[in-house]
Amino acid sequence: MKLKKLILAAVGMAVGITGLTVAEPVQADEQYMPLLVYRSGPYAPGGIPYANGLVDYFKYVNAQGGVNGVKLTWEECDTGYNTARGVECYERIKIKDGKKGAVVMPLSTGITYALIERAAKDGIVIHSMGYGRTAASDGTVFPLVFTAPATYWSQATAITKYIGSEVGGMDKLKGKKISLVYHDSAYGKEPINTFIALSKKYGFKFTKHPVAHPGLEQKATWLTIGRKIRPDYVVMWGWGVMNSTAIKEAAAVKFPMDRFIGNWWAASENDTRPPGKASIGYKAASFYVPGNFTKLHADILKGLYGGDKAAALKNNWGEVLYNRGMVNGAIIIEAMKVAQKKFGNRSVNGTEIAYGFENMDMTEERFAELGMKDFMKSIKLSCADHEGTSPLIITQWDGNTWKPVSDWIMPDHAMVRPMYKEAAMKYAKEKGITPRKCM
Repeated sequence: MKLKKLILAAVGMAVGITGLTVAEPVQADEQYMPLLVYRSGPYAPGGIPYANGLVDYFKYVNAQGGVNGVKLTWEECDTGYNTARGVECYERIKIKDGKKGAVVMPLSTGITYALIERAAKDGIVIHSMGYGRTAASDGTVFPLVFTAPATYWSQATAITKYIGSEVGGMDKLKGKKISLVYHDSAYGKEPINTFIALSKKYGFKFTKHPVAHPGLEQKATWLTIGRKIRPDYVVMWGWGVMNSTAIKEAAAVKFPMDRFIGNWWAASENDTRPPGKASIGYKAASFYVPGNFTKLHADILKGLYGGDKAAALKNNWGEVLYNRGMVNGAIIIEAMKVAQKKFGNRSVNGTEIAYGFENMDMTEERFAELGMKDFMKSIKLSCADHEGTSPLIITQWDGNTWKPVSDWIMPDHAMVRPMYKEAAMKYAKEKGITPRKCM
């Protein structure tokens, strides 16, 4: 066994040079997970903690005996947050030792767009948790794509609701100015039409400001915002170094941090620690409560790190993006458990885990059973609804930690769901897809 581990470690080191990490060979009674991650490149500071949280959750599940006795195996491929490389990674690791993965997490909106048709042909589920193609929330057109617990469009409506509460009511938004600073990519552009629709509904003036990859050049953008436009609020759809740079530039033009709100990819310690005191007061959305206060965190600390908190923290334990990877793992495994109730306690395929997603009902009580009491709200999906109706909160950086500063905010589903349907039907027409019937 010791020799086997040494050989595997050596192979992993050798292949890791190309961005591929090797796990043990898949056995018949194991569930294989192809993992698209990015531990390298300009966005690695965000990709690493996410991947650590996801892998730690899988290790934790295996330490508990697996999923009803079925152990998890996985293999990582480093996309570098590059779409072409992401597609290459998917094709390289979607099958291992003859075992096809049931679900893939692209961890990039661009990669998600590129994989939707490929994965559908392969019968592999895509779980783009809080990112990706929002229209894929319509399960009648996208039966193998899931966006739970919330989409970018929903997030835009929740942030707007929060701003409305801050100014004294949604009717008070009329005449206000809201600017969007966004990563100039498919990811950053995803909420624009929603904000345009919101501006028409509530009467606020909306301006948008793209930031080119990787986001280091923003001085001109913030001079325009701070001196010319002078918005009441700025919302940011950023990623990587773009976020901390934006905070620094916003502070330089004296834009109030408590009126600067990031989305959930602009809400980590990586975004707020580099600017130092300048980031105090900055806010961001989230679909879970920040921190390492849950029983699950304690169990992972004890079971995987032997109670060595310093070692756990070095692996990003409890950070915002670590928690996101952990949550993603929990949702995937819950879908697998639901599928097993119907198909038996064995590894499942893509169609079967899709059934698990569509019949998932992760209540707050269920989260408590998983050791995540008071961490998240319920997630319930269906054949037609692949997003769910999970609310969001707004968090704020106090100089050391993220803290909730709002009640849970329900997105404006009445507004965005017809937009989902319209976009999904347009996609179906373009691709010659006949939407399925959902009872």
